Amino acid sequence: MLALRLLSEGGEGPNTELLWLMYAGMAFFFLVIAVGWWSNSKKQNQPAVQVETVEHEKKETDDLVKIEGIGPKVAKTLNEMGISTFDDLARAKSAEVQKALNGAGLQMMNPEGWIEQAKAAAKGDWKTFEKLQKELKVGRRK
Repeated sequence: MLALRLLSEGGEGPNTELLWLMYAGMAFFFLVIAVGWWSNSKKQNQPAVQVETVEHEKKETDDLVKIEGIGPKVAKTLNEMGISTFDDLARAKSAEVQKALNGAGLQMMNPEGWIEQAKAAAKGDWKTFEKLQKELKVGRRK
């Protein structure tokens, strides 16, 4: 109604010179609605793509900080190199661990005592583990 009133001049009747603009706007509006409806219905008719996820074996992790001389930074470095359990650390080569520690800026660390403790912990030999911890200071023999 407002559009028709704006298109009309005085008492002479509607001005049809701009009427095409109103029709073009309405056509565009309906075109947008039709395209939106069509694209939405097309998405609903498509079969759902099934993504098969493969669950990787989640390896249990041990708290490596329990080992004398290993703190959170060292534990993070060990985890980054794939060592997350006592058994992993027990099987690790001292030189490889030292190389990773050097790369992380932890040159003052000595992994040999950690590996010894990890071997006892991996076996569940907690008496030996505790004995080693008393003998070691910051992972090194006193």
